[in-house]
Amino acid sequence: MVRTVRAHELAPTTEAWGVEAAGLRVKAGRHNAVNGLDLTLGTGVHGLLGPNGAGKTTLIRALATVIKPKEGRLRLLGFDATDRRSLRDLRSRLGYLPQSFGFYPGFTVRDYVEYMAWLREMPSASIADATQRAIDRVGLTDRAGSRLKSLSGGMLRRAGIAQAIVNEPDLLLLDEPTVGLDPEQRIEFRDLLRVLGADSCVLVSTHLVEDVVAACSDVVLLDAGRLVFQGLPADLSRLGEHDGAGDSPAERGYSVLLRNHRSVS
Repeated sequence: MVRTVRAHELAPTTEAWGVEAAGLRVKAGRHNAVNGLDLTLGTGVHGLLGPNGAGKTTLIRALATVIKPKEGRLRLLGFDATDRRSLRDLRSRLGYLPQSFGFYPGFTVRDYVEYMAWLREMPSASIADATQRAIDRVGLTDRAGSRLKSLSGGMLRRAGIAQAIVNEPDLLLLDEPTVGLDPEQRIEFRDLLRVLGADSCVLVSTHLVEDVVAACSDVVLLDAGRLVFQGLPADLSRLGEHDGAGDSPAERGYSVLLRNHRSVS
């Protein structure tokens, strides 16, 4: 059974919700990877959980306007995301970090972030300062002049996060952003998420339940493209106080929800 909370419990009132999806279906290959999803997200940091194949990456790609939904309604920041006339304005207000991102290996960190700012049509006069600020925020100040091909996996991931936030997006979409980060870097990243979520809608897809509990204002759990749970991290933990597999109440709550959902599917 899906447990939902009222929208005002999850986020303060905003001019327009970050994400409004109704009956959303998105294909990956021949099947509906997102299958009839109803979801509303406002200001805050939202953790997107689910097993492999749950539809998390497909959903993130649809919200990033990389792929078009097959059915349903999708509004992002008040824009109709299925209307091509809206895409230019909408994309200028989005930040997106895919699981795997392409780059020219000869670029320095600064080159890469500046280039992504240019692609988002940021004003030329603001790009240099915005780039430096984004690089500073992800802790790559001393590597700004380093070529991307020389970076470790964790540093490369942080460069990817920098390009995603360079335009101070109103809607930030991060797919597995902590892959390759060491424990100290993950803690710093959680702190950054809290800052970003103060006045933006941030959706973070991850397999790390502990990161969601530590940094997110609410949790969205998908399974087989359907919404299983949306609620507070504390609610997820309470579900695992006395049952389920896992090392923490939140992990046990996660396993309980999936088990119950599959038993009635």
